[in-house]
Amino acid sequence: MRSPTARRRRAHSQRTTAVAPSRSRARGSEETGHHAPAAAAAKRRTAGGGGGGADVFDWLPDDVVLTVLARVAATAVSPADVAAAALTCRRFRELAAHPAVLSSASAATVAVRAAAWSETAHRFLRRCAAAGSLYACYFLGMVRFYCLRSRATGAALLCRAAAGGHPPAMYALAVLQFNGSGGGKEDKDPRAGVALCVRAAWLGHAEALRELGHCLQDGYGVSRDAAAGRRLLLHAATREHLSWRKRHDQGIGGGGGYDDSSAGEGAASRFMVEWWEAQRSKATPPGCHSGGEDDDDDLRLCSQSRCGRRETRRHEFRRCSVCGSANYCSRACQALDWKRAHRAHCAAARWLAAAGAP
Repeated sequence: MRSPTARRRRAHSQRTTAVAPSRSRARGSEETGHHAPAAAAAKRRTAGGGGGGADVFDWLPDDVVLTVLARVAATAVSPADVAAAALTCRRFRELAAHPAVLSSASAATVAVRAAAWSETAHRFLRRCAAAGSLYACYFLGMVRFYCLRSRATGAALLCRAAAGGHPPAMYALAVLQFNGSGGGKEDKDPRAGVALCVRAAWLGHAEALRELGHCLQDGYGVSRDAAAGRRLLLHAATREHLSWRKRHDQGIGGGGGYDDSSAGEGAASRFMVEWWEAQRSKATPPGCHSGGEDDDDDLRLCSQSRCGRRETRRHEFRRCSVCGSANYCSRACQALDWKRAHRAHCAAARWLAAAGAP
């Protein structure tokens, strides 16, 4: 029989043995909990490349990365800028195609050159247009309607841009209405064209102002008012001069980055001019298929060298009533070309015609 002292010693030993592991586990859990973030961070650093080479963009929330990419898309000066940003890191590659980024694409971002046209560029423009970029809707609408001969989808994209308040798209639709483009002569609707020009002119579009001024002077689609037409022509010339100065000061003198709707309009016209030049030289850009029913030498380009529009049917455009050698998609293009070049050409044609007369 054991003594009371021995029994007390044995009980104390058992209690000590039971408590020690629990304390050890508690201390271990405290240490593990204290160092868990550091251990997880170290694990992430190891997974990210090890040796301090972690991808810092993996730590940013998606909305921050989307804000950065949207700003890049809104201020880019060429499509290559967005492509280069998307290659910066894995997160940028994943989020660069997000609608929040593509909808912010500026006129310069979607200004693809005809020589660089491909199925990849076409897909990029389609995604930007689907995301809601008005510049992409306008640019792709013009390319599809006049170059790719997809009249219905091109007109639909132009309508979408115009509904969003894009003045060049409104003016482009007005030209379609004046000429009945994509249809026949009976499809011309001068009143609808004037209404679209009024809306675009109210938003400050210089070409629409000029077109509306000539319509008022000629009484085409609207009651004739020569005095109001002259005022609008003067206003259009003033706005064009101020716009040129602003582009020069902010775009060239300010180191680039100037962008507005007129820049997108110029990019679309430049694409069409380059496209038809490539067609003439039998050097169609890769990935493009003209495939239309009107591959016909009788279809004429607008004689305004910076326009790029082409007839969708024979004798669609108006012809110079004096020499008959120049063709214009609109009165605005005719007025511009008269100032820049056709004045001298037309005078020479008249002189040759008079000299050859019996």
